[in-house]
Amino acid sequence: MIQKSTIDQVFDAARVEEVIGDFVQLKKSGSNYKGLSPFSDERTPSFMVSPVKQIWKDFSSGKGGNVVAFLMEHEHFSYPEAIKYLARKYGIEIEETEQTDEQKQQADERESMYLVSEFAKDYFKRQLLKTETGKAIGLSYFKERGFTKETIEKFELGYSPDVWDAFTSEAIKQGYKLEFLEKTGLSIVKEEKQFDRFKGRVMFPIHSMSGRTLGFGGRILTNDKKAAKYLNSPESDIYHKSKVLYGIYYAKQSIAKDDNCYLVEGYTDVIQMHQAGIENVVSSSGTALTSEQIRLINRLTQNITVLFDGDAAGIRASIRGIDLILEQGMNVKVCGFPEGEDPDSFAKNNTENDIKEYLEHNSKDFISYKASLLVNEAKGDPIKKAGVIRDMVNSIAKIPDRIQQEIYLKECARIMEISENVLYSTLAQISAKANNDASKKPASAPKEMSVVKETPVERVKVNQQHQLERNIISLLLRYGSVEDDFEDFVLREDEEGNVHLEGETQQLKVYEKVFLDLQEDEIEFTHQGFKEMYEVIIQEFNLRGEIKTETFVNNLVPEQASEITTILMQQEKDVLHRWDDQEIFVKDKSELEPREINETILNLRRFLIKEKVNELSESIKTNLGIQYRDVLLETMEYKSLEVLIAQKLNRVI
Repeated sequence: MIQKSTIDQVFDAARVEEVIGDFVQLKKSGSNYKGLSPFSDERTPSFMVSPVKQIWKDFSSGKGGNVVAFLMEHEHFSYPEAIKYLARKYGIEIEETEQTDEQKQQADERESMYLVSEFAKDYFKRQLLKTETGKAIGLSYFKERGFTKETIEKFELGYSPDVWDAFTSEAIKQGYKLEFLEKTGLSIVKEEKQFDRFKGRVMFPIHSMSGRTLGFGGRILTNDKKAAKYLNSPESDIYHKSKVLYGIYYAKQSIAKDDNCYLVEGYTDVIQMHQAGIENVVSSSGTALTSEQIRLINRLTQNITVLFDGDAAGIRASIRGIDLILEQGMNVKVCGFPEGEDPDSFAKNNTENDIKEYLEHNSKDFISYKASLLVNEAKGDPIKKAGVIRDMVNSIAKIPDRIQQEIYLKECARIMEISENVLYSTLAQISAKANNDASKKPASAPKEMSVVKETPVERVKVNQQHQLERNIISLLLRYGSVEDDFEDFVLREDEEGNVHLEGETQQLKVYEKVFLDLQEDEIEFTHQGFKEMYEVIIQEFNLRGEIKTETFVNNLVPEQASEITTILMQQEKDVLHRWDDQEIFVKDKSELEPREINETILNLRRFLIKEKVNELSESIKTNLGIQYRDVLLETMEYKSLEVLIAQKLNRVI
């Protein structure tokens, strides 16, 4: 267990905008930051971070909370893991109490798989750097590739001995269960035997964006034609190759800083480029590029430059996956290397300045590059040229931005020496076909016409009392410690016996006003979540006289923290919607209006009176032995009170 003093230190040091900025590209928006949601696929920002309140809110998924909540949601950390991650980031020493055997047994399956992967990474590193065999075989290979000691240590490269069960036996000896060795794919179990998946290979650990070890890539060092040159960890609960990019952990800050990501093919391409000083580089690890991998980059930058080998096969392989990038609305450039070169060899043989200069001068817009490439292939062949043009327009159709589409069509028309009108017409045909295909239903049309009964849409009924309770929570969070003059209303009877509401002014803090009014009317919250929040908020005000959002949210359960961040970030949500651009002016709620407090409480009173009147009406219908006169008198009194409250609210009954 991590000690409370350490947790407090972590929360004091951690800055939500700094931590989230490692995973999401944030842009300043007034006093806040905004960015694309890391939890959903979107093209316009719905993710807001408040440095003042030290909270974040993702309006597309509804998630929100403090810095720890973000790490738990985004990286699937447990609470202790998130605290430890932050402690490492801010150089805070972790103080822990010894875990009991029972607590150790409660570690879930995913955590056990992470622990096994972490042990494997350390084991392979030791084998590479500390054993004679590892040095002679694995380390020699890496040095031949031109990797320095610092690079090898940075990327945590390793070596798996050429022995059938060297790793598996050591892991079991150290107390790791065979079940999790098999589930991570590190060990293969057949009948009564178990052996190492990566036997006799140099090892490349694959990290998540936060640096956790998810899986491995292993390269064989012998000329065994029956064995795969590269072998990856199989899919597991912690490793999904379609959602992972090799090197993203080391590249994320540089990608966000340079606002560009270089995409290469293999592990050694990434490592060699990093060693040369070009750090905003990632790899799809030899697999076909996926939309999930593109979205991972999209969180950090809108710009991708695809680097490919100088041979024709390398060019073709790189071009195939680029339509996916265009579909995501990203800006794509391509850069090839001289024939016989690839990112690995080019980075190894050139200085950082030479590489940067080469990339800058040779990176071309993808559409223009593809058009130039294909038109050369189709020279003198009209049929081929027609196919090339259609291929180009197909790529342009993937781009969601209409302005970009038009610019690319004009460029394509110039390169292909064809009328723009023809390209526009072709684009319209392709778009129409795509829309038709998307709208087609698998079921065939009925043979005979029949009357289709309309299925009524079930509308979710808004619970008015819950909404009013939520409003009270919002008022307390926004203005709780603010003091002002409040007009309260008390029932007075004049000389003629007529009852009316009379105003009395009191100077109170908002939380005092709310608490006293609800207590006087003996009002209980009916929504359990709001009831718990209300009690915690009032207790916090009574103890400290104020609520500091940045510390208050830290002590709430995730559901409460998410709801409270939604309430606190409402104004930021209005900013995201940019209502002003549509000449819809949202009321600024940064300053207290005492009338809002009074109206909310009066509305709650009025709602409860209406509920009571309904209850009395029902009692007359269902209870035959009831004293009708007494019930009618009571009902009339409540109705009179409801009318008085409505008058104060300027409502008509």
